[in-house]
Amino acid sequence: MNTNFIIHEPAGEYHARSRKGEFMSSHLLADFRESPALYNKEVKGEIEQKDTPAFVLGRAAHSLILEGRTAFDRDFVVTDGPVNPRTGEPYGAKTKAYADWLASQEREVVSGKDYDFILKLQRSVHLHAAASELLASGEAEGVVRAEYCGVPCQIRMDWFSPESGLVDLKTCDSLKWFEADCRRYGYIFQLAFYRAVIRVVTGVTVPIHIIAVEKNEPFATGVWQLTGDVLDTAERINEAALERYKKCLYTGIWPTGYEEIRLIDSL
Repeated sequence: MNTNFIIHEPAGEYHARSRKGEFMSSHLLADFRESPALYNKEVKGEIEQKDTPAFVLGRAAHSLILEGRTAFDRDFVVTDGPVNPRTGEPYGAKTKAYADWLASQEREVVSGKDYDFILKLQRSVHLHAAASELLASGEAEGVVRAEYCGVPCQIRMDWFSPESGLVDLKTCDSLKWFEADCRRYGYIFQLAFYRAVIRVVTGVTVPIHIIAVEKNEPFATGVWQLTGDVLDTAERINEAALERYKKCLYTGIWPTGYEEIRLIDSL
């Protein structure tokens, strides 16, 4: 399988095209499954999209682990910011001096402490035999666009290779509970959506793996392969949601899902 179907573009450009409703993404589809009204408000720009320090840290970790130091340095700078001349210490992150300095930066800022944390994640992933093998060859942060179920869709893959298929990188508090995290955070639906879009373009049903690394000591890494059965089930639910989405587009009605009276009949 060649990979000429993969597009490489800045993350901001990719996300902007989803936010304005040009393409359905796995995140937006998850919001639609929860509430069509929520989806509609998002694409109309009625819900503020906040970029938190945790999001920056996550992007930085993905960049260093999957793309390497050169790509990381292109998009991020490691620094604790300007130093207060009176104390000899960096200004606090909530001070005006720090905020003014941060606004002038062309790259996203990662503190020294956060960079050390990311290095621990990177070492753990690269020292895990199965994870290292999955990431031995391939492309990071590739975009694929296709019409799926009659809806323009797009995905941004953490890692793809013709040999290993799709590999997604996640962080977690504990590997012990990661399988529950997969269900709680909708990872199975996300990756079923990715698999389906790839199939539309290539005609191939690729294998799906998740690499999960703990955010706490001992920073252990684990690898999971998602079975075809569980992905097929999630795919059917995604496709039913896309059919409801097309109906909402046609009617202009975006329900919350709570229009009817519900019963509470058990303790």
